[in-house]
Amino acid sequence: MNIADKNAQAVKAAEHLFNSLDIKLPEETPQRFVNMMRFLTSYNNVSNKEIAEKVNKTFEIDSKTDSKNMVILKNIDAFSLCEHHIALMYDMKISVAYIPCGFVLGLSKVVRLVDMVCKRLQLQEKIGEDILEIMKILTKSNDIAVNIKAKHSCVTARGIQNVSSETVTNHFSGTFKESAEYQNLFLNSLN
Repeated sequence: MNIADKNAQAVKAAEHLFNSLDIKLPEETPQRFVNMMRFLTSYNNVSNKEIAEKVNKTFEIDSKTDSKNMVILKNIDAFSLCEHHIALMYDMKISVAYIPCGFVLGLSKVVRLVDMVCKRLQLQEKIGEDILEIMKILTKSNDIAVNIKAKHSCVTARGIQNVSSETVTNHFSGTFKESAEYQNLFLNSLN
């Protein structure tokens, strides 16, 4: 099926969904809805390995520069759709750290890979695991830490409707997993 046929099919499905829910909308809304969903899930069928290949921009560093000092990018703004309710995970702040092992990654590439991972139907826990896996591929380091803080509209806008709750997940590998000292250094740097 070509792209135009897929688009027409998706628009018809959106129209059917809204009609089934007795929601009357402007004529152009189903197409806009389809465009939004396509954008928000644009990396749904792209593997972590393929994302790593798309953002691969590393720089070799010498043994004097290579150390046990961590590189941290913190408070990367992101949002994603939860795969359970297609609900928005928002006010998301993602922090990523790694200890270089002969290579450093271009800083904007970390932000870009976070954006790509979040453009999937996701779970917050899976976002952290995916970022960790891609960072391992790119930096050739096993020493990775990922912290995610987010609000979930499945909690804030429906169900219990608690607007102040925040979900926090941490993902560690290598030195960060084995050493409470490194975990604490990372987590304390986020405050």
